[in-house]
Amino acid sequence: MSSTPRRSARRLAAALALTLGAATLLVSSPQQPAQAAPSGPGQALAQWIDRDTVVWKGVERAAAQLEFGPDGPGAAGRRIRLAPGTLTPAERNAFPHLTGYPAFTVHPRDRGLARTVLRGRIVATQHAADGRSLTTGVQIPGVLDDLYGSRAQQAALGPVFRHGRPTLSVWAPTARTVALELDGRTVPMRRDDRSGVWRVQGQRDWAGKPYRYLVTVFAPTVGRTVTNKVTDPYSTALTADSARSLVTDLDDPRLAPDGWARLAKPAAVPLRRARIQELHVRDFSVEDRTSRHPGQYLAFTDRRSDGMRHLRSLARSGTSYVHLLPAFDFATAPERRADQARPGCDLTSYAPDSDRQQDCVAKTGGRDAYNWGYDPLHYTVPEGSYASDPGGTARTVDFRRMVQGLNGAGLRTVMDVVYNHTAASGQDSRSVLDRIVPGYYQRLLDDGGVATSTCCSGTAPEHTMMGKLVVDSVVTWAREYKVDGFRFDLMGHHPKANILAVRKALDALTPQKDGVDGKKIVLYGEGWNFGEAANDARFVQATQRNMAGTGIATFNDRARDAVRGGGPFDADPRIQGFASGLYTDPNSSKENGTPAEQRARLLHYQDLLKVGLTGNLADYTFTDTTGHRVKGSQVDYNGAPAGYAAAPGDALAYADAHDNETLYDALAYKLPPHTGPADRARTQVLALATAALSQGPALSQAGSDLLRSKSLDRNSFDSGDWFNALHWNCADGNGFGRGLPPAADNKDKWPYARPLLADPALRPDCATIRGASAAYRDLLRIHATEPAFGLSTTARVQSALSFPLSGKDETPGVLTMRLGDLVVVLNATPDRQHQTVHDLAGERYALHPVQAHGADRTTATASYAPASGTFTVPGRTVAVFRRGQ
Repeated sequence: MSSTPRRSARRLAAALALTLGAATLLVSSPQQPAQAAPSGPGQALAQWIDRDTVVWKGVERAAAQLEFGPDGPGAAGRRIRLAPGTLTPAERNAFPHLTGYPAFTVHPRDRGLARTVLRGRIVATQHAADGRSLTTGVQIPGVLDDLYGSRAQQAALGPVFRHGRPTLSVWAPTARTVALELDGRTVPMRRDDRSGVWRVQGQRDWAGKPYRYLVTVFAPTVGRTVTNKVTDPYSTALTADSARSLVTDLDDPRLAPDGWARLAKPAAVPLRRARIQELHVRDFSVEDRTSRHPGQYLAFTDRRSDGMRHLRSLARSGTSYVHLLPAFDFATAPERRADQARPGCDLTSYAPDSDRQQDCVAKTGGRDAYNWGYDPLHYTVPEGSYASDPGGTARTVDFRRMVQGLNGAGLRTVMDVVYNHTAASGQDSRSVLDRIVPGYYQRLLDDGGVATSTCCSGTAPEHTMMGKLVVDSVVTWAREYKVDGFRFDLMGHHPKANILAVRKALDALTPQKDGVDGKKIVLYGEGWNFGEAANDARFVQATQRNMAGTGIATFNDRARDAVRGGGPFDADPRIQGFASGLYTDPNSSKENGTPAEQRARLLHYQDLLKVGLTGNLADYTFTDTTGHRVKGSQVDYNGAPAGYAAAPGDALAYADAHDNETLYDALAYKLPPHTGPADRARTQVLALATAALSQGPALSQAGSDLLRSKSLDRNSFDSGDWFNALHWNCADGNGFGRGLPPAADNKDKWPYARPLLADPALRPDCATIRGASAAYRDLLRIHATEPAFGLSTTARVQSALSFPLSGKDETPGVLTMRLGDLVVVLNATPDRQHQTVHDLAGERYALHPVQAHGADRTTATASYAPASGTFTVPGRTVAVFRRGQ
């Protein structure tokens, strides 16, 4: 998620609710196509796709020309002649979205002008047969890639040190001049005409000094040549608030914490077995009274804090990774603590259902220290607001110490990376890439406007140098910061080839050469299919189905929707699902339908969950609830195949994440109001089990095992610490009842929220919170100690995993899964259930010892009758039985 230029925080919240916050986590259907920018200086209907060809939408197939000059079409002869032509097969393959538009061939004698022409203003003109004169701007990414891409792709950009002397390099092929502003003085740079890269070699005393580039370039968005003072897209360090880049060598021994070179990492866990905690750096510690570094990277070095104690307990139980929400340099939080606003109210004094808290928090939302960080400013520098000192290289050292702290706790580290959009574009002060090479790094629509389907100014990783930036940035995080994995935001807006290039570059990293084993670094992302790139319109996307078989996982929304029920656009948030009581414990919402409709939907949800438990395999075959033998790919999910994975590890299971309501809050809406705290906690554990006990990787939002609430806030990206902070001490509650959630995204739900927040029964006590967490950790232990949960191929899953009671007589609200020597029963109903598997009669099964001797004494009452093969499981319980005990 990200912010856009001159958009208020609350307008952004609304935009996010309609884009990323909804589409990425609770909806997989395509969104509305991105809208073109209005006519203006930046309008560009013509696209110069390579040195030979121009495509121009909406004109006649007749002679045309490109006119050029420093700031506009100029004197006679300053033109490139265009003749009607056709796209070659290679061009149609490279630009499929342009197929069918009029194409023009550049006159052979004019092709040599391209490198000069591209450093000024270009317009396409045509005199139509009806006498009209047509003029439009020209999009140039294709021809820039053709002319410069192959050489520029090999260039080392940013500050590169050799024998203590830095060379600074920036790709700016369309710039008329580029100079270096170094510590208050101007230093000229030299252009390499073959690559479009500008360079300058410095002296040893440049190290540590602040710099910017002075780029004189034609800016289509304002229609004139400008001189931009811009930080380095390849910055390795920054001053406070990202005002200047710093000439910094990340290999400088002074930036290495003690023990960094000898860092011992926890054993790598294959992605298909990974159990991941999604965590926001500030949420983790800002209200932890036992932390010495609240809200900072260094909080992960506070071994005795409540937060670190809890992370260690999860690691001991089987959690293998902590996934950090964006911790690169982002645009929205003031980095100096003195500049960070705080709510000016006594938030603790208001009633749990009051609207005063959210009103007070909103007044400082745009100026406080809080944001999720989905608004990238510099992709490869740690965010300064989390650092002990934002004004220099402390953020580098602090980030490395955080990785050490997590590794020391038994956890590997995943970074959430957001290369699909930027904080701003054009001449906005927060636009970096687009002020250096205007119109190149951002994805442009047919009229030249910047695509915003991602909520913000979209980037174009299909262009050579944006794709290079993605690969170079990821490799830097892996090599210089020893990050163990990457989660790609809106990965479906990347070409599949770009993500595979990341994988290839990481695989080339070795402990001997780079200090890390790149083959053990995990990759996963949001493979949603929407916007201007949808359905492979511009390239083969990194979407769910396309990434199957690559070893790079995508989030599985199918099982998530089934376990929760409903979706983010529901006017009534009480629509139920498998875990939330559909049919078996209905609430009063008419939107759930008649009993017959509820039963049918619940059984279909159970089929979706079965596919999810297999790892969402496309070719896994089973009997569905209608009695038909089907493949996972034949189970319907809103018109799409439910199963899309080629092997376990292709799909990542989850029941909640940072977007939309937390699992506890979703269940607060959906469970009948009379449901007591203990049953709400049991339901939470059951819902988490659908991911925790699946084949393939699984993720949960940090604190979900502690019944974490955000007081029903569905989009807390800018809701401050009050609604977001984690509460590791159960005496502080779970976050529920902190007032009505912010109006911008939630006011329409206030009529449903108010009575819930006022109900003290929905605020769980310590025993309930601790019990839920302990029960969840028992499930993690079972997963970690049972090899059957880590099967590597579809064939092995097909052989070992089955649903013996699936079919027309399946019990609504109960799933029974047989997995090797295990039987797992998920009973989502409020009542004790008996599941008889006749084929197992006479076999010896008993409740798994982890649960038999575990924290949840209700689960411990689950039993097995060998004479009949009957498993008996209490209501709202997941029970795992093992054979041969």
